[in-house]
Amino acid sequence: MEWLKIDDVAKETGLTKRSIRYYEEIGLIKSPERSDGGIRLYTEEDVQQLKNIVLAKKVLGFSLQEIQQFLQIHDQVMKHRSNASSSLDEAQRQAELEQMAEAVSKQLELVDFKIEEMTKVRQELADLSGRITTAMRK
Repeated sequence: MEWLKIDDVAKETGLTKRSIRYYEEIGLIKSPERSDGGIRLYTEEDVQQLKNIVLAKKVLGFSLQEIQQFLQIHDQVMKHRSNASSSLDEAQRQAELEQMAEAVSKQLELVDFKIEEMTKVRQELADLSGRITTAMRK
């Protein structure tokens, strides 16, 4: 396994080292392995997790708290998916699928809410642009 130091992770994700350490502190990413000298050592999986966080903040406009909720739901889905595929008990498998469906539904609600909010902001900007254009013609 190839280990990456925090400088490399910062370059690859566009985050500052301080942000990466903060995300670790608040639980957005798991605590990385450490070298004998205490240097944080990250995996490609860690880098991908950070890239997903950047994407959620930038594209979806998620707050860090919303990202935490989103990641918790995602982890729950992955856990249930793993359990459902290995479960031999049909009733247990069905219950896990229902929990997974509920978790995914929560994710969709969060994304839909963000889309609605962005649509409102876009409409306000479009209205303002129209008023400015009208004022410039006078």
